[in-house]
Amino acid sequence: MIDVEIKERANAGEKMWAILIDPDKLPFEDITDFILMVNKSSCDFILIGGSLINHGFFDKYVKKIKSLTSKKIIIFPGNNLQLSNHADGLLFLSLISGRNPDLLIGQHVKVAQQVQQSNVCVMPCGYMLIESNKLTSAIYMSESLPIPNDKPDIAAATALAGTLLGMQFLYIDTGSGADGTIKSNLIRAVKNTADVPLFVGGGIHKQDQLKKAWSSGADIVVIGTSIEKSYNQMFDFKKEKIWS
Repeated sequence: MIDVEIKERANAGEKMWAILIDPDKLPFEDITDFILMVNKSSCDFILIGGSLINHGFFDKYVKKIKSLTSKKIIIFPGNNLQLSNHADGLLFLSLISGRNPDLLIGQHVKVAQQVQQSNVCVMPCGYMLIESNKLTSAIYMSESLPIPNDKPDIAAATALAGTLLGMQFLYIDTGSGADGTIKSNLIRAVKNTADVPLFVGGGIHKQDQLKKAWSSGADIVVIGTSIEKSYNQMFDFKKEKIWS
C-alpha cells in the first residue's frame, strides 16, 4: 500500500518529490506526451488534482495516466468530485488551517461511503494553507485565512492538533502559482512537532529550493506550476541524499 511505502521511505530518511498535474492545466490530448516525459524524470510520485476541475471526466483522466506509467498516482482532491479507482492513493484532506466547516468535514461526509467502497488507499491528511505573497487559487477557493508564513508556532500547533486527531500525513502548501516558498523555520517547526510524513508544496522552481525544503524537514516536495510552464524543467530536479 502506498501509505505504508511512504511512511517506510520517510522513516528511512529518503527525500522524495512529486509532480502535481492539474487537469485544468494539462489538456487530455497532451497527457501521453507529458507522462512519457514524467517517466524519464526522477520524481517519485504523481499527484493529480486542482482547485477547479471544470470538466466531468476526472476518472477517465486518471485512468489514462495510470495506463501510461508505473509511477504511483495519488489524488490531491480539490473537491468531492475528484475521485477515481484508478489511483493508488487518495489524500483525504481536511483543511485544518482554516475554519471552513465544509472543508474540515462537510465534503468528506458526502463521499465517505463512496471512498470506503473504493479500492484506493485512503491517506488521512491534515492540509494547511500557508500565506503567500499573492492570493493563490487554493487560498481563494478555500474561503479561509492561511497561516502566516512568519508564524511557525501557529503552524506547529495546528500540525500537532491534526496528528492528535488522527491525521497520518501533513501537507503544508501556499497553493498553485505562489510567489515565494514556505519559510524553512516553519517547515522545521511542523516536522519537529508532528512525527508523520510531511508534504510541502508551493513556489518551488529550482533545485536549490527543492533541496532547502528537504533540508528543513519536508519528506515529499510537490512541484506543479514551474513544470506546467515548461515541461522540460522536470529534468532540472534531482534526487539528493540529505544528511540531518
